[in-house]
Amino acid sequence: MDKQQEFVLRTLEERDIRFVRLWFTDVLGYLKSVAVAPAELEQAFDEGIGFDGSAIEGFARVYESDMIAKPDPGTFQILPWRAEAPGTARMFCDILMPDGSPSFADPRFVLKRILAKTSDLGFTFYTHPEIEFFLLKNKPVDGSRPTPADSSGYFDHTPQNVGMDFRRQAITMLESMGISVEFSHHEGAPGQQEIDLRYADALSTADNIMTFRLVMKQVALEQGVQATFMPKPFSEYPGSGMHTHLSLFEGDRNAFYESGAEYQLSKVGRSFIAGLLKHAAEISAVTNQWVNSYKRIWGGSCLLYT
Repeated sequence: MDKQQEFVLRTLEERDIRFVRLWFTDVLGYLKSVAVAPAELEQAFDEGIGFDGSAIEGFARVYESDMIAKPDPGTFQILPWRAEAPGTARMFCDILMPDGSPSFADPRFVLKRILAKTSDLGFTFYTHPEIEFFLLKNKPVDGSRPTPADSSGYFDHTPQNVGMDFRRQAITMLESMGISVEFSHHEGAPGQQEIDLRYADALSTADNIMTFRLVMKQVALEQGVQATFMPKPFSEYPGSGMHTHLSLFEGDRNAFYESGAEYQLSKVGRSFIAGLLKHAAEISAVTNQWVNSYKRIWGGSCLLYT
């Protein structure tokens, strides 16, 4: 057992953590979870937790359904909204096949595999997301029109703006889980918020974004509003996006920068942009999977970038 696993087991005992939620993500980006008792965690570190992969969207066919969720102790965090004893913690998992090999349907493994290739080339890949979402007064369960939680606009600072208290509580919760926030403000549309996470390596950012989405929904629930990451819930207002800054480093050197080059952009930087353009269609199939995603590009003064 390594030191990180020992730390997790010791923390569970010291903090009276009775429930450990093991998280992973399906190919559509939905967060999945299974809760285990602390007594089962040591075995989970060694062998993982078996589950029916055919029941998870895009994971496996029925005749190859056995899959294993193996927790990553480096992602251990106590859930702040379940911090009172008995508490609850979470860890992200790697998804394995019965023979112990990684599952190619696991989005986290796909990213880890690409980052390993990036590292072999001498690069480190960092990302910095600006995450937009709406707060609604209620959840329109009957197909009726949703109502924004406020009527404020871009950068508005008003006492009646429900988003101010929401963002304060949400950011406090994120930072208690080790997720650093750089900026936060009201966005351009009524009820629309933006919270920008500080840059991190791409795998940490991916884990942070999945945590972020759950935290926003949890805080909204506590404050009597509804958080939605739907790209375009209102036809007359700008849609929401997740504008992600990308950077590539060789050690401490920005691999995109070259002094004296056109636009100060290195050959590596130009090649990186060319790759994004070449594979834009495939990227969009993953990052913009819903019809609603494309409604962002028309009407309501919508910005033309995603």
